[in-house]
Amino acid sequence: MNTNQQTRLASLLSQNSFIELGARERSKQILDAGTMRELIGPFDRMCSPWLAQQGVVTQSDDGVVVAKGRFNGQSCVVLAIEGAFQGGSLGEVGGAKIAGALELAARDNRNGIPTMAVILFETGGVRLQEANLGLAAIAEIHAAIVDLRRYQPVIGIVAGTVGCFGGMSIAAALCSYLIVTREARIGLNGPAVIEQEAGIAEYDSRDRRFIWSMTGGEQRSLSGLVDVLADDDVEQIRTHIAQLLARGIPELHRSAQTDRFLTALAAVDADTQATAAMAQSIYSQGGA
Repeated sequence: MNTNQQTRLASLLSQNSFIELGARERSKQILDAGTMRELIGPFDRMCSPWLAQQGVVTQSDDGVVVAKGRFNGQSCVVLAIEGAFQGGSLGEVGGAKIAGALELAARDNRNGIPTMAVILFETGGVRLQEANLGLAAIAEIHAAIVDLRRYQPVIGIVAGTVGCFGGMSIAAALCSYLIVTREARIGLNGPAVIEQEAGIAEYDSRDRRFIWSMTGGEQRSLSGLVDVLADDDVEQIRTHIAQLLARGIPELHRSAQTDRFLTALAAVDADTQATAAMAQSIYSQGGA
């Protein structure tokens, strides 16, 4: 093992993994020590009324943690999706918890209480068992992010291992800033869905190297679709949040850069098998 490999190994061993934490512990680690209080927590028994009717075991917080506290002394709400429950899928209750918390944060800002938000995406998107109710909840989340980001940066984090897909990938794109790890994946459609619709020759969902080369955190960073590529380390992620918060509200949010992305997409040749290098080249040609 050479010196560089030894240094890298020592660095990895000293890290406090963010990915290995559950949603509640991730929230606690992001907020200042001793400031976290959970809103509509497990003991409030806000379960999905629809899952049990379909023979699915419910979870008493519906897989969403709403944590209020402070980040570097500033009022902050952390919204964390638990990927271990139903693949992090969003239904009526969990979606309402996120949207409602964001709406209250916006109201705080209008009342002179600066309140920022951090959203921890670990989700496959809408919960299929709740269909339109889940879609409506996700649409409310989109609207709430756009409202709040006028006052304070809304910072999204996609760490792993579920990734961020479906309508919640749109929510991630609406955030003021987005932090990802190399283990993260972001895409509108999941690999299995693309394979089902376009065929295995187009997208092999079992080819992990290919999947991460197209939708992984490093690829999304190189393509300019996220703001920070972070190591899987709690303190490093907190540092990145502080740095992004210090930037303030972006002059032009990524979601408003329609000309840039339409220019990039116009260069796509649908008859040619996409590669990671091709995607990076196309997005870089779109200009900032």
